[in-house]
Amino acid sequence: MSDRIKDKLEILADAAKYDVSCSSSGSNRQNKDKGLGNTGAGICHSYTEDGRCVSLLKILLTNHCIFDCAYCVSRKSNDVKRAAFTVQEVVDLTINFYRRNYIEGLFLSSGIFKNSDYTMERLVLIAKKLRTEHNFNGYIHLKTIPGASDDLLHEAGLYADRLSVNLEIPTEEGLKLLAPEKNRKDMIEPMDYLKKTIIQTKEEKKIFKSTPKFVPAGQSTQMIVGASGETDQHIVNTAQYFYKNFNLKRVYYSGYVPISNDNRLPALGTAVPMVRENRLYQTDWLMRFYGYQANEIVNTAHPTLDLDIDPKLGWALRNMASFPVDINRADYAMILRVPGIGVNSAKKIVAARKFGGLRLDNLQKLGVAVNRAKYFINCAGFQQVFADKQSDLIKHYILASSQSKYLKQSTSQLSLF
Repeated sequence: MSDRIKDKLEILADAAKYDVSCSSSGSNRQNKDKGLGNTGAGICHSYTEDGRCVSLLKILLTNHCIFDCAYCVSRKSNDVKRAAFTVQEVVDLTINFYRRNYIEGLFLSSGIFKNSDYTMERLVLIAKKLRTEHNFNGYIHLKTIPGASDDLLHEAGLYADRLSVNLEIPTEEGLKLLAPEKNRKDMIEPMDYLKKTIIQTKEEKKIFKSTPKFVPAGQSTQMIVGASGETDQHIVNTAQYFYKNFNLKRVYYSGYVPISNDNRLPALGTAVPMVRENRLYQTDWLMRFYGYQANEIVNTAHPTLDLDIDPKLGWALRNMASFPVDINRADYAMILRVPGIGVNSAKKIVAARKFGGLRLDNLQKLGVAVNRAKYFINCAGFQQVFADKQSDLIKHYILASSQSKYLKQSTSQLSLF
């Protein structure tokens, strides 16, 4: 690799670190005709369903940009070192890194230079070259450029496993404040196009087996947290809206990193705490897999997520009238709401109780965090001891007995439920 390419790679890989929406699953593109790569169930420094850790090349095509978004390190007014790859350079890097077993796929984003279509054309051409000229079957995730034409979006969807359009700021008002040159409509329209085309392709596939794949891993988006003062309620409600209306696979949350003294932004030195991101991801998980609605977790009375306890425990402590739950009688949906019981454990409980009443030791063997769950359940040989529903006392006991490093030291992230 030449020194010139190394310099570009250092600049554009560093600039790409602010985009967190590169973890994915859902694509099943298989190797064929002795090609390169094979997409599994997940990608990008994440874990697949079978436990494999996978990685990808994560870079920007360029950090040149015609926009001056206050929150972006690549904004045109920022005094940073600029670089740009050619189409062929990205193709060659991807293939060479794959052959050296460094990566299993590509995550490619870009600043916008000249205009949206000009930039999007180059992103599409990279994916097309990898697929058609090099028979590359590894994972490809492209960040679509707001304002790009539907024709380019469609072509991108034929070569990429996942496409995503960043919302950037959770509310339209915040976007107008910090990125007045951008238009929310340019973000919404491509999301709507992708949603409709994905649905249409699936229907056509039922009739014509030869129908080509179109974004098999779906679409995602990312929101910056803490740049424009939105509450957790705003953020979570926005996420729920886009999940329901655009069939998103994932919403990613990126804590704002102070980069300038712009008076529209939080002051330097006031970075969003990592735990706030963690709470948003936990809330996102609750909405996607546990059946919670946004307004159950954050609402006018509770617009901010608790930082000292996870949102599932927070909901339970605010709704003690719903507990204790009889593990041997309650339906699956209610068992899921018990702190300390996850999706897999809830399924095991429902299956196992058919053969007899479950006790605390049985629950522990099924993977339940009994030290947390015991305050919210009844089971064979055990009755809830907090008859007076003292939520503050329960919270105290759970925090005191927790083995989480975060709860003991207030430093590291909590595990999910």
